[in-house]
Amino acid sequence: MNQYDLKGRKAGGTGGGGGIGRGIAERFIASGASVMLWDANRALAEATAAEIGASFADVDVTDWERVSQATARTNAELGGVDILVNSAGITGGNDKVVDLDPGNWAQVIAVNLTGTFHCCKALGAIMQEQDYGRIINIASIAGKEGNPTASHYSSSKAGVIALTKSMGKEFADKNICVNCITPVTVDTPMLDQMKPEFIDYMLSKIPRGRFVTVEEVTSMVCWLASEENSFETGGVFDISGGRATY
Repeated sequence: MNQYDLKGRKAGGTGGGGGIGRGIAERFIASGASVMLWDANRALAEATAAEIGASFADVDVTDWERVSQATARTNAELGGVDILVNSAGITGGNDKVVDLDPGNWAQVIAVNLTGTFHCCKALGAIMQEQDYGRIINIASIAGKEGNPTASHYSSSKAGVIALTKSMGKEFADKNICVNCITPVTVDTPMLDQMKPEFIDYMLSKIPRGRFVTVEEVTSMVCWLASEENSFETGGVFDISGGRATY
């Protein structure tokens, strides 16, 4: 495993209790960063934090007030925030648009897109004041191509891509880089939310013939979070095993 220099950096990460979020937090800590995990599942976040040597806060990213409170606490405990990774997300299951429950649509948009906006707004303000920051949003190849029976998820991730591009331009005069990654399906417990036939469909679309691993995702995120990425902002980085066509 390559080492990245994150010594002395302070990082906050949503969805940090498990899956991609946990993997990124572990890699950050191994690279020298201090980490505050944010997760809506308090028990999971607390257990993970104890296991990997991080702090934690139970945060519902759809709630602006709770995000604001967690931001103040994270800033105080870590002594600033240099890195933000937005990995909290839900799939919302699988249905065609005509069968999709409007409440389900709203929930997926609230968590995946509005939640990312909340965190970028709150922690981005701190980065703006200190004139340094790295924001990495976890989007999806679904946001570029659109997956059938996943219009809510695909739309939310397309929104994350657009949000990233807008913020990249807004912070371009600062030492702040805002980028996103668009992985194919990652082999995590999130697959439990999907129908088996949909999982098979997604696997069939990947020329590599397998899903991407958490470790492979964390490698890309670590570089984007480092000082070495001093120029690229508003970028969309594919990690799709050959699926992405543009």
